[in-house]
Amino acid sequence: MKVFYCDHFVLPLPEGHRFPMRKYALLRERVTGDPRVQLVVPPAATDEELLRVHTPDYLAAVVQGTLGREEQRRIGFPWSPGLVERSRRSVGGTVSAAWAALDEGFSASLAGGTHHAFADRGEGFCVFNDAAVAARAAQASGRVSRVAIVDLDVHQGNGTAAIFAGDDTVLTLSLHGEGNFPFRKELSDLDIALPDGTGDEEYLDAVDRALRVVVHWDPGLILFLAGADPFEGDTLGRLAVSMQGMAARDALVYDHAERWGVPVATVMSGGYAPDVENIARIHAATVLAAAERWAARRGASLRGPT
Repeated sequence: MKVFYCDHFVLPLPEGHRFPMRKYALLRERVTGDPRVQLVVPPAATDEELLRVHTPDYLAAVVQGTLGREEQRRIGFPWSPGLVERSRRSVGGTVSAAWAALDEGFSASLAGGTHHAFADRGEGFCVFNDAAVAARAAQASGRVSRVAIVDLDVHQGNGTAAIFAGDDTVLTLSLHGEGNFPFRKELSDLDIALPDGTGDEEYLDAVDRALRVVVHWDPGLILFLAGADPFEGDTLGRLAVSMQGMAARDALVYDHAERWGVPVATVMSGGYAPDVENIARIHAATVLAAAERWAARRGASLRGPT
């Protein structure tokens, strides 16, 4: 299965910054060597691709480094040339994963999930909205007309919801913590807000019900934002989903997609557990579960490292 990575394009952050950049390299290390995984460096997203979603003024401000102090504060990252390149590569990974999924059924990017970026601004550690750009790229290619964005990060995909408001060709699903960031929610096509402390049984029931809506909508492609932050050990999550529950969530997504024959491109989204190894472990399990489905389709399922 094609798995796209860009952790070697470094986003420079000040000492003590809360964003766990190290998780991306750790994640790549966990899937490297698995015989089901083909690691690929994606191209950077082009201006043409980004401008299908983002406004010309916002793109120019990011690229030229003219974002104001408040705009940088809202994003949560200081501007640098590295920020621009890393952001383009992250989006490029999701676009490339979309193409690979359409070709082969399953794919993944070891970055992405930047669902708080709006058309004209970024926020919440998100510069460009990778899933939105990938959805528009897939539609522009003529290969699919309907794309579902299945956002299972613990935070609502507010930027994605706003970008596709009133667009009946993209279904936006967000299953998130009701009391969590962003505190001003946008309106997705399907929002499921869960109370603090929600555990495995209630969480998985909600995921299953939501996925039934998605597949009955008959998308040509699912972009799956596989946040690691519903995990009970996440600093910012406020839910109580176990490691086993996280794996069961992924299985539900892939089960529904396989049953209805819908390609799935998986991206990583958020994760803020104090032990960054736990974040990488959850994300790696998601990627390898997809890789196992991909391999099984070809009658070549191989047992890789765990």
